[in-house]
Amino acid sequence: MVQSLFRSGFLVRVGHTVLTWVVTLILFLHNTDLRRCEERGELLLPALFFLLVLLSVLLYFTVSLMDPGFMLTHICVFRMRAGEGSDEEMESMIPQPSTPRLRRCGFCLLQQPMRAKHCKTCKHCVRRFDHHCPWIENCVGERNHRWFVVYLLVQLLVLLWALHIALSGVSPGVTWDLWFRANGFLLAALAVVGVFSGVVLLLLGCHLYLVSINCTTWEFMSRHRISYLKNCGGEENPFDRGVFCNLWDFFCICRTVMWEQVYQKNATEVPHNHESK
Repeated sequence: MVQSLFRSGFLVRVGHTVLTWVVTLILFLHNTDLRRCEERGELLLPALFFLLVLLSVLLYFTVSLMDPGFMLTHICVFRMRAGEGSDEEMESMIPQPSTPRLRRCGFCLLQQPMRAKHCKTCKHCVRRFDHHCPWIENCVGERNHRWFVVYLLVQLLVLLWALHIALSGVSPGVTWDLWFRANGFLLAALAVVGVFSGVVLLLLGCHLYLVSINCTTWEFMSRHRISYLKNCGGEENPFDRGVFCNLWDFFCICRTVMWEQVYQKNATEVPHNHESK
């Protein structure tokens, strides 16, 4: 039973939720700006902070529990072979001319669309696989990647605001011993918030950069081992359409992309560009 709890991510999600609300409770109960606003009857800022924390928790569970882009199961593959599969899935598995041959997953026995990868933790192939995140106990892939970035942005706002609130509540003491007794819980909350602020800021910056060049974490880290990238130039990315288009497609276009077609189009355009030069 304990193993099943760890596998399902139950303990990770409960731990994140409990830690979030414990830190929030400390900030409200200690003599911080939030507490002083409540005492003056100014409830707007405390209410906004509470709602922002609630939004971050809801986004966390949304990203953690939603389908990141898992591919079809063995049953669906059998139906596809019998002519009952989805046209979209069948079309995505047809190799296109001038593209590297699509590989078959050694675990799922599925023919993987371009940019898909098998996750050994989730035991599924994931479309446009980015990485498996132990923080959310889920993969980050085609369907939940944009929500993961939005969650990081909201979480960073919460943490930076919490950092400011925690600093506002640190009170002076006559001796070090009295100072630690008066600010012990607040200092613990300050340490947690400070560490998480740095981690989330780093994650958000990395993901925004990768999104701006239309690259995934897996592709960035394992470029030399990926068949459709290792033959490209050192800095060449066959999926890059420019910063604005990449950001627009990532945040505003909610559909399954045929990356084989994008790759093929780029492969045919590059020779023409070289010839024109």
